[in-house]
Amino acid sequence: MARRTLTCVAASAALVLSPAVASTAMASDGDDLTAQQLAEQAKDNLLDAKSVHLELTDRSKAASTSKTQPTSMDLSLDRDGNCVGTMRMSRGGGSVEIVKQGDEVWMKPDTASWKAQVPGSQGDAVAELFKNRYIHGSTDDAVLKGMADICDLNNFQKDIGTDSGSTADPVSLTKGEETTRDGTKVIPLKGEEAGTRATLYVTADSPHHLVEATQQGDGADTTLTFTD
Repeated sequence: MARRTLTCVAASAALVLSPAVASTAMASDGDDLTAQQLAEQAKDNLLDAKSVHLELTDRSKAASTSKTQPTSMDLSLDRDGNCVGTMRMSRGGGSVEIVKQGDEVWMKPDTASWKAQVPGSQGDAVAELFKNRYIHGSTDDAVLKGMADICDLNNFQKDIGTDSGSTADPVSLTKGEETTRDGTKVIPLKGEEAGTRATLYVTADSPHHLVEATQQGDGADTTLTFTD
């Protein structure tokens, strides 16, 4: 579930970052770039990143009513396979800490998470057995593989690169007026397909990086931010 959520937002970002028909409405900025040029540079810089800190917030009904789909993720990851972060679920689903170094993975669900994953009295027993302990294994372990796949910058960049340009028709981009995100000057780029609206906030100053991506519509309501 967690990988699917992150992949959906990556696909949303790719939708707007893919080759598209750019609109020049409200297109003035310091570098006087078109929406398409900003999107291409943001995509290239994201795919070239050696490390990134990302935070995902999912406010969709599906996430808020599920004990297994995360409502938030906070991950720091790099191309060497290293990662550290936390995922939180709603409806008493608890949270999970994850640490990854290359092919080794450590995962620590809290008590609420164990009880949500393992039904009945067995959940209580498992939660007590592994209380405040990490489960350790490799990326090949079935129990850890799903988490390990999320905590991998190469996978995330592959999702962005694979989904870019996958639509049959180009997406028309609209370039908005300069605004700010956490004190950083950004240019919003907006695109829509099949009722899903995506907005990317790209830094106004060069080099142009993706700061935030939002996805709304068709049951989706997510925000993904990028730093470091």
